[in-house]
Amino acid sequence: MLPNPNLAVDEVYRSDWGRIVATLIRQFGDFELAEDAAQEAFTAAVDQWRTEGVPDSPRAWIIQTAKHKAIDRLRRQTRLKEKLEADPDFASEPIVEAPGLDWGEIPDDRLRLIFTCCHPALSLEAQVGLTLRTLGGLQTDEIARAFLVPTATMAQRLVRAKRKIRDAGIPFSVPDTSEMPERLDGVLTAIYLIFTEGYAPTRGEPLVRADLCAEAIRMGRLLRSLLHPKPPAEATALLALMLLHDSRREARLDEDNNLVVLEEQDRTLWNRAQIDEALTLVGEALRGAPGPFALEAAIAAEHCKALRAEDTNWDQIVALYDLLVQLMPSPIVSLNRAVAVAMAKGPQPALDLIDELAASGELDDYHLLHAARADMLRRLGSNYEAAASYETALRLAGNDSERRFLERRLNEIRSLPQ
Repeated sequence: MLPNPNLAVDEVYRSDWGRIVATLIRQFGDFELAEDAAQEAFTAAVDQWRTEGVPDSPRAWIIQTAKHKAIDRLRRQTRLKEKLEADPDFASEPIVEAPGLDWGEIPDDRLRLIFTCCHPALSLEAQVGLTLRTLGGLQTDEIARAFLVPTATMAQRLVRAKRKIRDAGIPFSVPDTSEMPERLDGVLTAIYLIFTEGYAPTRGEPLVRADLCAEAIRMGRLLRSLLHPKPPAEATALLALMLLHDSRREARLDEDNNLVVLEEQDRTLWNRAQIDEALTLVGEALRGAPGPFALEAAIAAEHCKALRAEDTNWDQIVALYDLLVQLMPSPIVSLNRAVAVAMAKGPQPALDLIDELAASGELDDYHLLHAARADMLRRLGSNYEAAASYETALRLAGNDSERRFLERRLNEIRSLPQ
């Protein structure tokens, strides 16, 4: 049976957008041109593959088509004349993709791209946002959600960041070892947000986008290799954190693709080899003064070490969150701490903390705040208030699996005395 063209286009977009854009940026040195050309190539593929069939190498077809689209644009600009004068064969040369790399080799275009996006001339939010867009293929509204800002605000930031890279002539390269520290925070944050979008997609049907998770873990490994023999503790911790979360992937959905919350998961489905690898890395990351990723990895490790939900050391998790709140105060960290407090001390103390967060207004549009509040009210028997919070969470949630979970909870609450 011939491949479905629409599914083929979607698969290439999900798995190879970052690789394609990185290759085009290396060729043309222009973020906006590379993105626009790639998008045009995907649009062309939708039409052409329907009539001519899916090519043997879809990614190569997209890259080559995008290159021609970019050249067509450049032909209308004076820059092409300069490029062709410098390299007369530029327009006719096919793009040859680099072979697969071992961890110890020079990193590929995607790692060059992430370090370019995370240049210190850009703000940290611009660094991370640009990486998510160009490398992760996330849409602007998805990136805006990660930063809890309006979509229009994020769109402006991305445009300014791309133009600053172009106008300042920021090189498309991995920096020298001496320049690594000032880039590292942005790089680590960008990789983790790519993983986060894969682990809990903003919208659509899948609860997990395994392609984004795998790409983030791959980059985490590659980054540690690049920083060998003494990778920073936070780079080690980030890899551990992603491995721990990803180890639970197979248990997060039941056979009907419904969300299964952590305490109800079948822990025999967890990837124990991945957990064992990660626990070793957590120990390594905690040898010195722990950073934010090290503390988050230590929290995830407490979950993964418990063979049964009731064995979870919630007091230790709350203590780790206490340190994390001091080191990296944020409303989302405080919300996660409140959920841990509920497990350690009961729902009422947690509800008090959540209501305090809600009063600040910072998480008004964050569906998990309202879902957590609903859960505390449900446990306390305040069914009418719980239903109202579930309704708000449902209205704000974009992922289909999460919406189905919230709908089930809401229906359960509505069937109880109000």
